[in-house]
Amino acid sequence: MLPDRDAAEEVAGELADRFGVAEEPQLVRDALAGEDDAEDAQWLVVVEDPAGRLDPAALDAFAAEYEGWLEKP
Repeated sequence: MLPDRDAAEEVAGELADRFGVAEEPQLVRDALAGEDDAEDAQWLVVVEDPAGRLDPAALDAFAAEYEGWLEKP
């Protein structure tokens, strides 16, 4: 979960370099309840990891560099 689209796009672009993520992550706008303004939206960078090879703590620390956090499904 990231605070804005710019941060989400940066994170998505760096995932391959830092974590070896091969598939393009999906960016999803997560508007706060009752908010229509894009400025009030948070952004999800969706990464599929069915094999569980990505370290959740490392992903959380990476997201924190962009004022975000890891949110598990």
